[in-house]
Order: sequence, then C-alpha cells, then structure tokens
Amino acid sequence: MKDKRFKIAHKEAKIGIALVIFNFIWWFGFAYGLGSGDPAHYNYIFGLPEWFFYSCILGFIVIGILVILAVKFLFSDVPFEDEEEGGERT
Repeated sequence: MKDKRFKIAHKEAKIGIALVIFNFIWWFGFAYGLGSGDPAHYNYIFGLPEWFFYSCILGFIVIGILVILAVKFLFSDVPFEDEEEGGERT
C-alpha cells in the first residue's frame, strides 16, 4: 500500500519547482531584457535602474506573495506519524 503522504509531497514539490522556474524566468526576463542596453539610456525607479527594480525588488514581492498564496491554498498539513489501521498504537 502506498502512503498518501507521498502523493501530497510530490504535488507540493511540483508546486515548489514551478514557483522556482517562474521566479527564474521573471528575474532573467527583466534583468537581461531591460538591462542589456546601454547604461546611459537606463530608466530609473526610486533611484534604481529599471531592470534591477523589476527583476529584484518587484520580483521578490511577487514571488513572496505567490509563495504565501501557494502555502495557504495549495499545501496541506500532513502528519509525520505512521497511521495504523487498527486505531491505537502499541
């Protein structure tokens, strides 16, 4: 019999991997998409280059919110103790 906790753990691991991949694509897209031009032509937000603000500052906030939402709505509590069908443990 396969333990149902493994199924839950695999689902949650896939969610974690998807979040990491999304974070990397976000960071890479903004860092190298906006940051590959001539530094003399950069736009600035709060005194930071636009590419840095979007990739590192805003990206951190977006990923933080996504992780909080994933943990709150997609993850579930799983007991660490083995469950036995007989009820009480001896």
